[in-house]
Amino acid sequence: MKIYTKTGDKGQTSLVHGKRVPKYAARVDAYGTCDEANSMIGVALSALGQREDWAAFRELMHTVQTKLFHVGSELATPSRLKVAWPIAEEDVRYLEARIDEMEADLPPLSNFILPGGHPCGAALHAARTIVRRAERLAVVVWKDEDMNPAVLSYLNRLSDLLFVAARHVNHRAGMAEPGLHQG
Repeated sequence: MKIYTKTGDKGQTSLVHGKRVPKYAARVDAYGTCDEANSMIGVALSALGQREDWAAFRELMHTVQTKLFHVGSELATPSRLKVAWPIAEEDVRYLEARIDEMEADLPPLSNFILPGGHPCGAALHAARTIVRRAERLAVVVWKDEDMNPAVLSYLNRLSDLLFVAARHVNHRAGMAEPGLHQG
């Protein structure tokens, strides 16, 4: 099987179950942005290398990447059709538990921080902003079509997790979090 199909050469693509839509459709934009975020998480992880002391963190991020793929699948599935891997409220609670665990080891925030620090932390901040965009685009889909509400909750919580994960990486790597200059 060849990687190219030529079916998208005229600006159309297929959703799950075969429905054809323009490539500028809100659903396509939303799931494409999830894919972009997923790729940025991969970039972040590549900056950690394969050291054993990061194994649990890499496993967490692997779970996040898998679920983010599932979010994309939900967004690529037209309303009222069966989704292969539906996002559930328990997925949102999983993120909340991981956020709480990581935050317990972090110093409290005393001011706004700027993205940066360790290359992995900086890339996780970039992934966070991409997830925020995916969430905004998913809201556009949601206002016009039926959609699993857990998708919006998941994206919202995922951006929080990525913020805390970036801080976690920077803290463990001994990198200072750049703060805003006052004035």
